Amino acid sequence: MKIGLLTHSLNPRGGVVHTLELAGALFAAGHDVTVFAPAAPGQSMFRTVVHRLARVPVESTPKNLHNMVASRIAAFEQHLRALPDRDSVDIWHAHDGIGGNALANLVDAGLIGGFVRTVHHLDDFDDARVMHWQHRSVERAAQVLCVSPLWCRHLLEAHGIAAALVGNGVDLDRYQAQPEPHDHEVAARLGLRPGAPLWLAVGGVEERKNTLRALQAFALHRQQRPDAQFVIAGGASLLDHGAYQHAFRDELAASGVANAVVLTGTVPDADMPALFRLADGLLMPSLREGFGLVVLEALASGTPVVVPREAPFTEYLDDNDAHWCDPLDPPSIAAAMQRALLKPVATVPEVCRRHSWQASAQRHIEIYTALCALA
Repeated sequence: MKIGLLTHSLNPRGGVVHTLELAGALFAAGHDVTVFAPAAPGQSMFRTVVHRLARVPVESTPKNLHNMVASRIAAFEQHLRALPDRDSVDIWHAHDGIGGNALANLVDAGLIGGFVRTVHHLDDFDDARVMHWQHRSVERAAQVLCVSPLWCRHLLEAHGIAAALVGNGVDLDRYQAQPEPHDHEVAARLGLRPGAPLWLAVGGVEERKNTLRALQAFALHRQQRPDAQFVIAGGASLLDHGAYQHAFRDELAASGVANAVVLTGTVPDADMPALFRLADGLLMPSLREGFGLVVLEALASGTPVVVPREAPFTEYLDDNDAHWCDPLDPPSIAAAMQRALLKPVATVPEVCRRHSWQASAQRHIEIYTALCALA
């Protein structure tokens, strides 16, 4: 089967990671896979891939959200219109609204028959035009997929769309608890103190990630563990989080724990497994998630996780896997952090063994095959 997967970025965001892992598993299963991603001049994918990667040329990212989305939809559409082998692609599959709108435009032009759209989560945008594009990318798809029952329910209740559930996964060869020499190099480079409790948050400083309350919880945690450290990794995003990041910087300056907080920015892909192993806990009190891939990556690395006691986390984790918190209550988050330090992950949890990229790819193949039979 010839498959074209569209993703919105070359940066390590959850939806991009999902796209690449799915593409790799589909390729390993014998399928002809190309991932299409927008690329500014000189930009490259954050990790090496085994399948084909098509860089869709774009200019540097406009700061205005509407202009950025519009320009990238146009860039995708122009690139795909010019493909000499477009008609031989069996499945077009977008993992975000940008790619979904470009494919919807190609459907309108009679250049492709239809497309698949995966919804990881939906955002609330102030710009009505961007909200329209987000909804159009879902409503125009021949088949919608979701990575959690939570978002399947949301699409059915809010949009009348019956989405199919597809799994996420974790690479147990990449993420494992056995220490490696590279771990010490990463710790030294970031200035982390050996033996002190280390908390990790992944995704940068964003309102959706609830980073302000995570910082407030860490400050409370330091009252019990004054040697604790907090690493906030990642954060490359097409969206503007400037106002929230400014509030975070103000909170950090007033918190009294600024010397224990490390903001890494984008982390080299090769360093992420080491960061998970170095951490004594993953702090993820997110307010909105599609699934939370880093939870599986942390657990596979032997690292306890602090997450909200709500969907999607409650849909695949149980009391043995997670330390639950109320994400709106910093004392609740801090209490869960303290419990997590007392219960390290001894073996690879069953939840990690249940979620494989191979199983996810097989589920996608079944859906793709059914769609091709209808074409």
